[in-house]
Amino acid sequence: MKKKELTLGFMPLTDSAPVVVAYEMGFFAKWGLTVTLSKQNSWATLRDKLHTGVIDAAQMLAPMPIASNLGLYGERSTVITPLILSRNGNGITISSSLYNKILAQHQVTQLPMPFEANILKHEIAQRALINEKLTFAVVFPYSCHYYQLTDWLKRSDIAVSEINLLIVPPSNMVPSLQSGDLDGFCVGGPWNAKAVREAVGVTGVTSADLLQDIPEKVLGLMASWQQQYPNTTKALICALYEACQWLESIPNRFEAARLLTRAKYLDTPIDVIAPSLLGSCLTFNNHPPRLVPSYNQFSDLNNTDFNAPESHYGEKIADMMLNNGHINPEQRAQLDIATIYRKDLFQHK
Repeated sequence: MKKKELTLGFMPLTDSAPVVVAYEMGFFAKWGLTVTLSKQNSWATLRDKLHTGVIDAAQMLAPMPIASNLGLYGERSTVITPLILSRNGNGITISSSLYNKILAQHQVTQLPMPFEANILKHEIAQRALINEKLTFAVVFPYSCHYYQLTDWLKRSDIAVSEINLLIVPPSNMVPSLQSGDLDGFCVGGPWNAKAVREAVGVTGVTSADLLQDIPEKVLGLMASWQQQYPNTTKALICALYEACQWLESIPNRFEAARLLTRAKYLDTPIDVIAPSLLGSCLTFNNHPPRLVPSYNQFSDLNNTDFNAPESHYGEKIADMMLNNGHINPEQRAQLDIATIYRKDLFQHK
C-alpha cells in the first residue's frame, strides 16, 4: 500500500535543509508524494505528534528514536529511523558578557578557537562562593547537544552538576542569552550565528570539534506506519536522500540558505543562515569567521552509505546515554539497536 499524501514535521533549523529542499526542489513530487511540511516549536511537541499520528514522519534528533523506544521523557513508542539526514551542525556559544569577564580574569584580549571549557573554571569557582552557578541550556535531554556539551565540560574535568543545565527550545536560546537568563548554550544553526550577529554571544566550539560526524538529525517514523506503508517509506527515503546529495554542492547550499530564509521555514536573514552551510563558523561579531568545512554535513558523494543508519552509530549514542546517566545498564542491555536504526530499509530504497 502507498500513502501519497503525508505530513512531515520539522524544526526551524539550518539542518532542516534536506526536508525543505526535497519540498521546494520537487524531489517529493518526483517520487510520487504530496508532502505537507509542518513547522514545530519544540522537540517534545514534534515527538508527541509523531507518536500519536498527528504527523506521519519527522525530522528528529538522532537519540530520539532510542529514547522513544525506552519511554524516556514521554510514552514508550516504537519509533524507527531509516535515514540519517545530517551530521554535525551544533555549536557552543557563551554570552558576550561572560566572554569579556573571562578575558579580564585571564588578562588576555582574545581566546584561541576552539576554546576549552577550562576557561569557565574561575567563574564557576567564584559563583560557588556565593552559592550560584553558571546556567547553560540544550534543546532536549536526549540530544547530541546534551552529550556534546557534557563531553566538552568533562574534557576539562568539570562535572555537569557544577552548572545549571536547562532545556530550552532552539528559537528561545538567543533571547534567553540576551536577557541574562543563560550564560551559554549548545544549539544547532542558525541560532549560534544569530547570537554572534546580534553581538550577544561568542561561538567557540562546534560539534565538528567534539564528536565529529556523529549523526545529528534522522528521519523518524513509527514502526507500525512503515509496516503499513512500505512503498511510501521507500519513496520518502529516496526523496530525502536525493535532497541530501543535492546539498553537497556549495552553490546549491547557498540556494538552500535562500529558501530557508522564508517565513514558513526559519524566517531569518541569509547572513545568519548561510555561514554554517558554507563551512564557516561565526565566532565574534564583525570578525572573520573560522573555517569549519564539516560544520553541516548532509551527504558524501564518495560514500553511498553516509546516510545509512548503521547500528554502530545507534550503539555509540546509546553508550553516551548510559554514560550520562540517561539510561541504566539494564535499559542499555535490552536495546536492540538494529530494530531502531534500520539500515535494511535504507538499503532497499
